[in-house]
Amino acid sequence: MHRDPRPGLLAAALALLLLAAPTASASEGGIVLWPDPPMLVVMMVLFVLLLVPLNALLFRPLLRTLDLRIERTLGTRERAGKLAASADEILARYEQAVSDVRAEAEQARRSELASARSQTSARTAQARAEAEQEIERARREVAAALADARTRQRVAVEPLAREAASRVLGRVVS
Repeated sequence: MHRDPRPGLLAAALALLLLAAPTASASEGGIVLWPDPPMLVVMMVLFVLLLVPLNALLFRPLLRTLDLRIERTLGTRERAGKLAASADEILARYEQAVSDVRAEAEQARRSELASARSQTSARTAQARAEAEQEIERARREVAAALADARTRQRVAVEPLAREAASRVLGRVVS
């Protein structure tokens, strides 16, 4: 494997500059806001030189990781949205199926109720007709028995009436 010697060289240069840098002090005549120009040029060159390896070693991988994280988050949100839409669709189908089954059950219940009512009505009408026939038969029997009783009574009363009339009149009544 081939190794790039520049990061090691860059690290050595940075260490040398840090060792050579003068210490900052506010007691030497005030605060210095601008460093001396040769040091500023060296620091700018070091910054540019450090920018390339930092870009390759830190910034690109970090940004790539952040981009992947954003993509995964967006993908997960998109999948969650699709799953929610699918769940809503399934729930709507389920509710429609339940509603359809309830309507069918209600229709079947009404049909059975109507059938039971018609059967009850038919049985009631048949029982009423049979009862009326029985009442009519009983009336005929009672009328026949009454007529028979009247006939028997006339037959039994007639001799008694003759005898009573014969006693009252004192003679034989025919």
